[in-house]
Amino acid sequence: MCVERGLKMTGQRRIIARVLSESEDHPDVEELYRRAAVLDSRVSIATVYRTVRLLEEKGILARRDFGEGRSRYDPTDRGHHHHLIDVDSGRVIEFEDAAHEAIAAEIAARLGFALVDVRLQLFARRIEPAEPSPPSRPGARKPR
Repeated sequence: MCVERGLKMTGQRRIIARVLSESEDHPDVEELYRRAAVLDSRVSIATVYRTVRLLEEKGILARRDFGEGRSRYDPTDRGHHHHLIDVDSGRVIEFEDAAHEAIAAEIAARLGFALVDVRLQLFARRIEPAEPSPPSRPGARKPR
């Protein structure tokens, strides 16, 4: 995809692209650097920043802000999807939702627009199951 979009692929860019393609999460630049440095210690943090910027400019990467004060990155070749962010753990869960997209298109049309893109980020907390009540003792009085 990089070469198709006119990006010259140096050895270090190839390593960074490999790290991104193998990522199942949404790494930030520092995490990309750590992973790339394991593969090639000559990769510098400056190279990672420059490469990420280029990949973003070419439409290969999308920048995401999950409310942590740092940008994370998502390859654009993984199809359109949305994100649910667990506010307690920071875990990001990808999902697709055609119904939401249809509603967004309806809203845009009602307001006189043609929908171009939808980006949905849900910030949520896991619902804990209710704690089971302790077993009752025979002969115990019920609370009033």
